[in-house]
Amino acid sequence: MSPRSVPLAVRRPWLVVAAAGVLLALAGVFGGSVAELLVSGGFEDPAAESSTAADLVADRFDAGVPNLVAVVDAGDRSVDDPAVADAGLALTSALAAEDGVAEVASYWSLGNAPPLRNDDGTKAMVLVRLGGTENEVLDRAGELLEAYDGPRGDLVVDVGGQAATFAEVNTVIEEDLVTAEMIALPITLVLLVLVFGSVVAGLLPLGIGGFAILGTFGVLRIIASVTDVSIFALNFTTAIGLGLAIDYALLIVSRYREELAAGFDVASAVTRTVRTAGRTVVFSAATVASSLAALLVFRISFLRSFAYAGIAVVALAAVGAVIVLPAVLRLVGHDVDRLRVRKPRTVSETEGMWHRIAVTVMRRPVPVATLAIGFLAVLGLPFLGVELGFPDDRVLPASAETRSVGDTIRAEFSSNEAGALNVVADGVDAGAEAEAVDAYARSLSQLDGVARVDAATGIYVAGAQLVPANPMSARFAAPDATYLSVVPSVEPISPAGEALVEEVRLLPAPFEVVVGGGPAELVDGKAGLLDQLPLALLVIALVTFAVLFLQFGSILVPVKAIVLNLLSLSATFGAMVWIFQDGHLAGVLGFTPTGSLVATMPVLMFCIAFGLSMDYEVFLLSRIKEEYDRTGDNEASVALGLERTGRIVTAAAVLISVVFLAFATSRVSFMQMFGLGMALAVIVDAFLIRAALVPAFMRLAGEANWWAPGPMRRFHDRFGLSEHVDLGDGDDLAVLARDEPVVPTTP
Repeated sequence: MSPRSVPLAVRRPWLVVAAAGVLLALAGVFGGSVAELLVSGGFEDPAAESSTAADLVADRFDAGVPNLVAVVDAGDRSVDDPAVADAGLALTSALAAEDGVAEVASYWSLGNAPPLRNDDGTKAMVLVRLGGTENEVLDRAGELLEAYDGPRGDLVVDVGGQAATFAEVNTVIEEDLVTAEMIALPITLVLLVLVFGSVVAGLLPLGIGGFAILGTFGVLRIIASVTDVSIFALNFTTAIGLGLAIDYALLIVSRYREELAAGFDVASAVTRTVRTAGRTVVFSAATVASSLAALLVFRISFLRSFAYAGIAVVALAAVGAVIVLPAVLRLVGHDVDRLRVRKPRTVSETEGMWHRIAVTVMRRPVPVATLAIGFLAVLGLPFLGVELGFPDDRVLPASAETRSVGDTIRAEFSSNEAGALNVVADGVDAGAEAEAVDAYARSLSQLDGVARVDAATGIYVAGAQLVPANPMSARFAAPDATYLSVVPSVEPISPAGEALVEEVRLLPAPFEVVVGGGPAELVDGKAGLLDQLPLALLVIALVTFAVLFLQFGSILVPVKAIVLNLLSLSATFGAMVWIFQDGHLAGVLGFTPTGSLVATMPVLMFCIAFGLSMDYEVFLLSRIKEEYDRTGDNEASVALGLERTGRIVTAAAVLISVVFLAFATSRVSFMQMFGLGMALAVIVDAFLIRAALVPAFMRLAGEANWWAPGPMRRFHDRFGLSEHVDLGDGDDLAVLARDEPVVPTTP
């Protein structure tokens, strides 16, 4: 064997470890400040009609939908009381003078506009539009929330609205993640030591995880300099980086121990590990990355951000596992088992628990498969009634400051000013076409779900002009453009709000218009996701099929893997609909059901969970195929493959589930859904799919598991990526003898 055929990690372990340390330090310094460059929003579809409308309103009118709302409570007095009115106008003026405030309007500044007063006349609204980038708006909203929320003279001011809500959401998530990490990290560390069997081995995944996570922070800083990247990608990077580091380290260390137990010296054991388990890690990383790469199909930057982070962290976790970790193992040798906390397993591979499970399943494959599929189908049934929405203040607990404002507006006000639709007519002179604008505004105000229409020609309610044009109406007109504000009487972010958008868009207009605003963004966002979803699914399916075929040379294996993963994930999403959309565990988890799931979360969860499922699939099939190539016995190879990987897959699933469940402790409902849903997906896949359905289907398929048509077989024989584990002995020793000294180890 030539020197070049021996992995660099074996020939120059100190060089590899030193290089990794330098890269880790540089990534930490460079990527440590990445959060300052990331954005907090990114949920809008830039190609949607609602985005066009928002751009027109901002560019032509320097206006937009209010993103901050202050509810002023006068106690037992009327908001029309002169003293209250003076205080309300003073508050309006104070807010208008604040930095970053582009527009302010209030009940009092608009001439006691009835929709801005609550039903009993003791509360009124002040509407604020903050200008700037998404991050600037959220930062300023948080500052104004801190400055204005609470008693103000004889009045009480409660600050809410979209910007304040998401400023508070970000703050709550940051606090929750610190708490979750304080709980999850010690548990994970203890479990790592127990699973790996020794303190030394148990610490290895943390090093690989740190390498992948800090490296990804550096990559994200580069990407964020040229495009928007969501701040939530950092939390995702930490969870996936640690989870994959655990998965890959388990596989590498377990195989390394097998090779040592088979009598190979340290250098040969590391080499054989890299050529077997190392290849499996590379194939697995390719499938996980391909699932996450499908998020690039979507135009929403929030989803694309997870593709950037996911591809980077998967690639770096794989590099850490197949290059850095083998170098560390070469150096520590047998000391990987130092500080043992449990005795090594001594059970024969044909007598172990997972071997017995596989044999039992393969004796009765049809009943087992029928029961498992039936169980998953029942879990998945609620997903047929899924409703998708966008987050609002109800993702926060009822005790949250901005949530109380939203609850007050929903309960006591007849309209939702911050949820207004903007109907924009570009190229229209409102003065020259006043009659057409007037007629169109009257028609809009007659639609079900409309509380009021504001236009350059006045204010309209129920088909009648309530207030004629006045100085405040001028804000709706610009040279060669005008827009109308349609204020809903229904909850904007709801099916009723979506129905209102469709009615407005279908209503004949005297000129060409585009419709924007919060409810329109919801409609367009959902439509964009559904339009792009088939392409994303096709990308995942084709790339997964290609990678698995190149590895295993089979047609049936990749098809089976894709179908079983879809079945498993449908069950997970069905459970999420039952829990979070229908609210069956709302009391236990402490969230408010809104009758919908946040639209981006199922898509994100699908791509991540599908990738992790394929991760476990590759682990299992690699060992099964290795045994099948050696023995030609389908059933024996399935049983032995499951025995050798079952403990690894389930241990990895339990460990990564602990990481995901940390998210489920959040007080923000969509983070709870992400954490609980991902943990459930991983557990179902590891314990039900891998332990029951995979052995059952492989038993039923028999030799067809590894069949492919002649042309595809010849293609695989020439270009496939099958594993090779044969090693020479003498050349290896000769090569290693010329290397620098290795730290002595003891068996």
